[in-house]
Amino acid sequence: MQIDWTVEAGWQPVLDAWRDGPEGARIQALLRERLAAGATIYPPEPLRALRLTPRAAVHAVILGQDPYHGPGQAEGLAFSVAEGQKFPPSLRNIFKELQRDLGQRPPMSGSLVPWAQRGVLLLNTSLTVEDGQPASHAKKGWESLTDALIATTARDPAPKAYLLWGAHAQAKAALIEAAGQGHLVLQANHPSPLSANRPPLPFLGCGHFGQAQRWLAERGVALDWQL
Repeated sequence: MQIDWTVEAGWQPVLDAWRDGPEGARIQALLRERLAAGATIYPPEPLRALRLTPRAAVHAVILGQDPYHGPGQAEGLAFSVAEGQKFPPSLRNIFKELQRDLGQRPPMSGSLVPWAQRGVLLLNTSLTVEDGQPASHAKKGWESLTDALIATTARDPAPKAYLLWGAHAQAKAALIEAAGQGHLVLQANHPSPLSANRPPLPFLGCGHFGQAQRWLAERGVALDWQL
């Protein structure tokens, strides 16, 4: 696996500043070390979200935690799985909420590439993981990059909706609010079956897709959740 560090031009300054800093050096050293030791690392394109969704085109941000750690699943976009893969439980609940909230029929594919191409930044807080080892690259340096990416989007005054699902994502709310641009911040439990129905903020029934769509429409931005 060779990391491709190419991203859409608008993201390049953020990426370069991180790569040149201590946290960027730390994760790059970890990746080299683990690959040399024979580890299998997913996804094959960790920065794909930053290639598919230009910085200037971001209308909504969905934050995940960790890439899927099974073969062929992760495709560099939060919650998305490669074409032909079985839907993971969290993604099934996302589609269930889409159907409940907006009446959309469950899609045939679990790939969320169409969202990314329409301005939905699908960002995990940690961008790589080792086969069968969830959170194996968490707190190793990626988080400083994803924090910088979130803060960068939040400083841009163009209206954005942030969908923060689960404690890892909700911890980023302060970065968005500190920018003071009045973006919409929606919070709920993680869509995992372990938490999707739990109080105080159940994911199932949260209505985030419709809320984000209506809020953005009021500000002249069309957001299409159709897959």
